[in-house]
Amino acid sequence: MTQPPPPGTPRARIPGPQQPPPSCPRPRTGLWRRCLWGGLALWALSGLVTYATGNTTLLPTLILLGSFLAPVVFVLWAYEHHGRDLGVNVILGCFLTGGVLGVLGASVMEYYLLRPSLWMFLGVGLIEEAVKAAALMFALRRQTRIRGVRAGLVLGASVGFGFAALESAGYAFNAAVSTEGIDLRALLETEILRGVLAPFGHGLWTAITGAVLLAHRRPTGHFAFTAPVVGTYVGVALLHALWDSTHGIALWLVARLTDAGLNTTLFGPGYLPAVTDQQKHLFTLFSVGGMVAVSLMGIAWVRALTRRDPSWRNTP
Repeated sequence: MTQPPPPGTPRARIPGPQQPPPSCPRPRTGLWRRCLWGGLALWALSGLVTYATGNTTLLPTLILLGSFLAPVVFVLWAYEHHGRDLGVNVILGCFLTGGVLGVLGASVMEYYLLRPSLWMFLGVGLIEEAVKAAALMFALRRQTRIRGVRAGLVLGASVGFGFAALESAGYAFNAAVSTEGIDLRALLETEILRGVLAPFGHGLWTAITGAVLLAHRRPTGHFAFTAPVVGTYVGVALLHALWDSTHGIALWLVARLTDAGLNTTLFGPGYLPAVTDQQKHLFTLFSVGGMVAVSLMGIAWVRALTRRDPSWRNTP
């Protein structure tokens, strides 16, 4: 039993209720919106100045702005809404390192392994999804504590969008260079089209792969190639192949439904004939419809992954 203090001993002050420490202010959201509208304004201004002056030294600025704008905006959105606890350094490393390694690896493997054929796009899907997954694992090789569906979706998307940005820059450059000089209109059309399609391509596919890959990551930090991981890789590669094949599938459907103009013997070796003026509307319908269908399958897959993951609903 505690003895009372001797008489005359000064009483110790009993601390009163303590105020909770002030919490750190939550970082401002909406940076992705400012980046989107500011980037669009700068890209449009760059296009106008390039057109007005004919200054070809502005082409790298125009190409980089147009190619990186949509991927960077979506990575910022993913960071603000679902990836603050992962850290800017990790996300930026996945975007840059993963994107560069993915593009380089895919270029080397496709150059040595692929030839024009009926199954060429399946090979493209298998190669590019494999190198992006390998790039993600390389970028996270020392981040052994990062695992789970949410982290995989955000970081996988970062690798995929980095890949998409660099690939789009290459396509824009190729579109700009023609035998008659610089084709500014083709460059702008290519960047607009790829910018609109960016959310439904590489970023979406690699997000799915990353989610399953990190969900099955071992506590030691090693990556496990379990049946769900391998099955997801094959499924994503098939989505990729279907996306790339929509042009050819649309041509084949047009050839089956109409009688004139298409040399169907070219399909076997992997070459695609051009449609006639009368077939353009039907071809566009099938081509765009195919891309929408593939996009909806990818989005539904992501939604199924997030529904099963409680951490997605408790994003920091």
